[in-house]
Amino acid sequence: MNTAVVLLPGLNRDRDMIAALTTITGKAPKTVWQTETSLPDVDLVVIPGGFSFGDYLRCGAIAARAPVMRAVVEAAGRGVPVLGVCNGFQILCEAGLLPGALMRNTTLRFVCREVKLEVVTAETRFTSGYMKGQVIRCPVAHHDGNYFADDETLSQLEGEGRVVFRYAEGTNPNGAVRDIAGIVNAEGNVLGMMPHPENLVESEHGGTDGRAIFESALGLSASLAA
Repeated sequence: MNTAVVLLPGLNRDRDMIAALTTITGKAPKTVWQTETSLPDVDLVVIPGGFSFGDYLRCGAIAARAPVMRAVVEAAGRGVPVLGVCNGFQILCEAGLLPGALMRNTTLRFVCREVKLEVVTAETRFTSGYMKGQVIRCPVAHHDGNYFADDETLSQLEGEGRVVFRYAEGTNPNGAVRDIAGIVNAEGNVLGMMPHPENLVESEHGGTDGRAIFESALGLSASLAA
């Protein structure tokens, strides 16, 4: 399996993501710098977390207009799985690949801790390795993770089964509407999520709850519900 990690100035979780993908696939992902205008032929594209371009204007707003993002949008249009984590989620929203926006946490403070996530649907490209309703652990680290969309968009997301993860058991760290932690696009091949599954993929991390997201996307994990 071949993967790619998009690199942008200010990202600080790229090494974590590279390490996770290397562990899961057995080979290092290809890295693609912001000025590139094409992507290699891969099975998964990941935009990691951090503070691209210092989070000026709005989180992800400048990064969404980097040359490489045109290639990411084109790849997503061809059906290539794309995962955006934390700042990557913000970038996907700013690039128009996902609806809604990530606003400042309601506490107005940066949060860095572990939360619990409910797997709302196991019938997506990214969650086939989980069971519907399963609660998993996952760390978060963000200042602007408060997901918001208008009522019409939220109803559409809910009705189409595109809300993939919710903060569970009262662990919502940012005030996100309807406890939304991750969503997919209408085609199901683009996932944006605020928590960091790459930091919980091997026993040395203290658990492997995040691993199935990557294995599912790469077709390496059979559904636990099967």
